[in-house]
Amino acid sequence: MTESETHHFSAHETPADCDVLIVGAGLVGATLALRLRNSGLRVGLLDKSELTGTTAASVSEPRDALDNTEQPPKFDPRVVALTAQSQQLLEHVGVWQKLKQSRHCPYTQMRVWEQDGTGEVEFDASEIHEPALGTIIENGLIVGALHARIADCLIEQARSVNPWLTLFMGRGVLKLEQRQEKGRPLSRLHCDDGSLVSAPLIIAADGGNSRLRDLAGFETREWDYGQKAIVTTIRTRLPHDRTALQRFLTTGPLAFLPLAEAADTPQGHYCSIVWSADDPCADELMAGDEYAFNARLSRAMEGAFGGVEWSDTRYVFPLRQRHAKRYVERNVVLVGDAAHTIHPLAGQGVNLGMLDVVALAEELEAGAAARRFPEDPLILSRYQRRRIGPNLAMMGMMEGFKRGFGEQSLAVRWLRNVGLSSVNRFGPLRKALARKALGI
Repeated sequence: MTESETHHFSAHETPADCDVLIVGAGLVGATLALRLRNSGLRVGLLDKSELTGTTAASVSEPRDALDNTEQPPKFDPRVVALTAQSQQLLEHVGVWQKLKQSRHCPYTQMRVWEQDGTGEVEFDASEIHEPALGTIIENGLIVGALHARIADCLIEQARSVNPWLTLFMGRGVLKLEQRQEKGRPLSRLHCDDGSLVSAPLIIAADGGNSRLRDLAGFETREWDYGQKAIVTTIRTRLPHDRTALQRFLTTGPLAFLPLAEAADTPQGHYCSIVWSADDPCADELMAGDEYAFNARLSRAMEGAFGGVEWSDTRYVFPLRQRHAKRYVERNVVLVGDAAHTIHPLAGQGVNLGMLDVVALAEELEAGAAARRFPEDPLILSRYQRRRIGPNLAMMGMMEGFKRGFGEQSLAVRWLRNVGLSSVNRFGPLRKALARKALGI
């Protein structure tokens, strides 16, 4: 489809800055912007921050990779466990090759067990004839690579008569104004720098505490878990052998996610941890010094990887489940955490957001090919139908895991152990679960 053809149905017929305005240039929003590159739509990307000055290449090596000092590498405390589907999307938008040149750890094994009892499950990529069960990579590396690709696109389109991408960076949203213009809906965002940005379709990708979701009047179902998640980076005495660990404690799940120490070295002694603990336990863990925290962490993981030798600064955030009752209100659409946030015990939050990106982009592209306006209710309702069911199913599964492993009655504990052991013994089911987690 040529540029002259595609803009026949675009926002040029209204006083809009773009056809589609994405609010939020984080992992999901930036990916969506790049995914819409060949849609024939003029895309706007708005964020309260500027594009990061960090590229994947510039942070691909730890700060001590070229010397022999004892200074630990500096990792982003936020990491993502990417499925094969998410990796394919990042490859489609042109950033995966660059990310493969940065620190990333394709993990090949995963062990899951609980505190009370002997039940456990072990997954191995070789059983399903895959090179890995997933890839652990730092959030900052992905966002940096996405922003670098966006910067490249701006350079590439500089000579274009009809550029497809416009950035509105360094602007926070204060107010949403919705009206009709020439028979079409038009939303105008009033920004904190005094500017106005308008589009017939607004996509909220501004995270779990979405300002735009609230301004557009979306209703949500949400509740606190009474838990907090502690995240940090640790170094263990023995190498992790590209193995992810998850142990269900009486106070909440604890995960060790293996990290690569350099771009070409997936092996290493560093892990990112996510310790989801009941509020009193989390407060106690945060109050202790590094030595006490490391000792308690080693005990909680039964000395896995030889125990914890060092841990970085700890960060904590409350855990809250939230799901929008609808993903579409008039001409505003929710994607990613703006639409749904789930318990981090399975690390599926970002992957669900990436599936939102694929579904919405495909529906917008199909609508463009059929000469439909991007805000057409038919297009948006198709996106909602494709994603709301699978997202609710995953949220329900995570809620079941959380409640099931939080119950401490003898009968339930016995059932958990029997269930884990049965899954581990029954190869076909174990392989099916591994494929499901990988997204294949």
